[in-house]
Amino acid sequence: MQIMGGIIVILAFAAIIKKYETRMVLFGAGLLMCIIGGVPDTAITTFSKQMVHNSLVPTICTVMGFSYVMKLTECDKHLVSSISGVLKKSRIFLIPLAFLLTWWINIAIPSAAGCAAAVGSILIPTLMAAGVHPAMAASVVLAGTWGSAISPGTSHNPFVADLAGVDVMTVIMNEAPAAIITSLICITVLTAVAVVRKEGPSEDRAQAYLAEGEDSAAVEEFKVNPLKALVPLVPLILLILGSKQIAVLPLVSVPMAMISGVLLGLLVTLTNPQEATKKFFEGMGNAYGSVVGLIVAAAVFTAGMKAMGLTDALINVMKGSESIAQIAGAFGPFIIAIISGSGDAAALAFNGAITPHATDFGMTIMNLGSLAQMTGAIGRSMSPVAGAAIVCAGLAKVSPMEMTKRNALPMLASVIAFMVLFG
Repeated sequence: MQIMGGIIVILAFAAIIKKYETRMVLFGAGLLMCIIGGVPDTAITTFSKQMVHNSLVPTICTVMGFSYVMKLTECDKHLVSSISGVLKKSRIFLIPLAFLLTWWINIAIPSAAGCAAAVGSILIPTLMAAGVHPAMAASVVLAGTWGSAISPGTSHNPFVADLAGVDVMTVIMNEAPAAIITSLICITVLTAVAVVRKEGPSEDRAQAYLAEGEDSAAVEEFKVNPLKALVPLVPLILLILGSKQIAVLPLVSVPMAMISGVLLGLLVTLTNPQEATKKFFEGMGNAYGSVVGLIVAAAVFTAGMKAMGLTDALINVMKGSESIAQIAGAFGPFIIAIISGSGDAAALAFNGAITPHATDFGMTIMNLGSLAQMTGAIGRSMSPVAGAAIVCAGLAKVSPMEMTKRNALPMLASVIAFMVLFG
């Protein structure tokens, strides 16, 4: 049974890597394993239970609804434009600042591809206009798209919080120090790569770029409205101030913070409420179909692994060995994310099956769960087939593989840093 289950799991991830529909593969493999394990009803029970999860569904759907409204009102564009102005005055620190700005903005705009489009459309031409090599400019923005790993808007933090029996902000506050330290390590290595490859700011490349006349179209002057720029940050500020650790405000839930941000956005931009409402619910529907759908399918997959005895076998192998659990939690999601372009499937499967038993390996649920989801996001940030990579490559007019070459060392250093920090 375990050998057969192992073969099904390997074939499932191979299919995901081959770009078959992830939800179909996970659900189909999970259902098959439940049938072979003699508990077909478990797959359907798990499916139904996850569909109406009382904390994950409202959290994920309202975040995506808020994101859609911010795009409609262009508040996200005002935020990015206001911050990118700093870059033009800090040429010597251009690459580190561009990474850090992308990383922090990705917390407020948690979609990797969405952040890459919003931030990249401004920062990549700005970097190129300062003489940064186009492939390096795209790599810097792509590298910063794992900042969402400490966002309340990503699907993983609510998932880990549910496993640990705590609120989302407790998980984020626990992982934030390690994430911030790792982000600094990441950008240090990436900057070193730029220096070694001689791809940093250069007057010659800047002049060549200006001669092509692309900067006037790409780096367009945009009049920033400070109030509009602040709106995307409001939910994040409310969640931090209302967290149990800070407690300046009463406890604020993610849906309350997101809806407050939407209402504030309507007041500041005077957007048609009917259009905003349509966009909000369109975003919620998209989140349910794509993100919640993936969580539901992954839950069926982990139920199938348990039915085949795979979960117990893996737990027995890792039991009492923190190092084995750390390596599996770090490099499993990381490698699959690089190959498939998405760290979600691997991280959700690992966290659903293995992370609840973290104490058996000498780790906490929060640390092991955070390790798996962080390294999955990091792997995606160097994958040549990730949506964010394709967006950045298009903006810089380079091959996605050129970005992977530049991001490989920084991302590997980041994974090792997380393993040490969560140890």
